[in-house]
Amino acid sequence: MGWLSWTLIALVALALVGAGLWWWALSAQSVATLDRVDALFTGSKVEQSAPIPFGTELEQAVVVATPLAPSAELRPVVLFVHGGSWNRGSAVDYAFVARNLAIEGYVGVSAGYRLVPGGEFPAMVEDAARALRWTVDHIADYGGDPDRIYLMGHSAGAYNVAMLALDAQWLEHEDLPMDAIKGVIGLAGPYDFLPLDSDSTSNAFGGASDLAATQPINFARSDAPPMLLLTGYADTTVRPRNSRALAAALTREGQSTEPVLLPGLTHSGIIMALSRPFEGNGAVKAAIFGFLAAREHGDRATPSSPIQAAGG
Repeated sequence: MGWLSWTLIALVALALVGAGLWWWALSAQSVATLDRVDALFTGSKVEQSAPIPFGTELEQAVVVATPLAPSAELRPVVLFVHGGSWNRGSAVDYAFVARNLAIEGYVGVSAGYRLVPGGEFPAMVEDAARALRWTVDHIADYGGDPDRIYLMGHSAGAYNVAMLALDAQWLEHEDLPMDAIKGVIGLAGPYDFLPLDSDSTSNAFGGASDLAATQPINFARSDAPPMLLLTGYADTTVRPRNSRALAAALTREGQSTEPVLLPGLTHSGIIMALSRPFEGNGAVKAAIFGFLAAREHGDRATPSSPIQAAGG
C-alpha cells in the first residue's frame, strides 16, 4: 500500500480510538478526560480562565473562554450549564463547551452549581441565577457584552436554564431584569417530568412542597426569551417528548416555538457534538450557531433544522 492508504488507515484508527475514549469517559463519568482531549484541538485558539467562584461552595464556579483574535467590540456571550442528573459534573469538566463557543467568536462561560446531596431544588436554579448575575457584572472584563447574554444547558443543565428563563422569581432574586436573557438553547432537557420516576429526579425534587412549581412547562409564557429546544430521536434518557411538550406550551401562550429533533442522536451524543474532534455531521453546532446568529441579526423566529426528520 502507498503512503495515502497508510495515512487513511491511521486516520480511521485515530477516529476509532477517539470515539472509544469518548464512550469510555461517559460511562466512567470522566468528562474531564474528554475535556483534556478537546483541549488538544482547541487550546491554541482560545484563552481559558481558571475557575472563578461566584459562591462559597466548590461547585459554585465559572470558567470563561475567550477568542484569541482581538475584537474592537464586545462579543456576545453564551453561559452554559452542564448536565449530570444534578449530582455530578463541574464547570471545569465542561470547559470544552465554552472553548468551542469561543472558537466561533463568542465569549463562552461554563457554570457549575451545587449538586445533590446538598443541591436539591431550588438550589440548582438559584445557582444558575447567581452565575448569570456574575456574568452580567464581570463579563465585560473578558471582552463579553453583558447586554447580549444567551443561556445554554444540557440535560439537567437545560432544566436549570429553562427554569431561569421561564419562572420570573429567579431573576428577581438576583435583581436582574427579564430581558437579561436574550435567548435559550436547551439540549436534551427535561421540562415536563412528573411523576418523579427515577432516582435522580426523586433525589433532586422529592423534597419540594409543590412539585408542579418545579416543572418548566408550567411557566410557559408569551414573553419568554426565544428558545431552541434541540434533542435527538435516539435519546432514551430524556425523551424527545419533553422538548415537544414545552414547545407546544410556549406556542399556545403566543411564543411560537418548534423543537428541533435530530435523527440518530443520543442523549450523550448531543453534548459530544460540542467537542473536538467529535462533531459528527455538524448538525448540532449548525443548529446552535444558526439560532444565535438569527438572534444577533434581529430575527426572532426560531429556525428549523434542515435535517429535521418526521416521526420519532
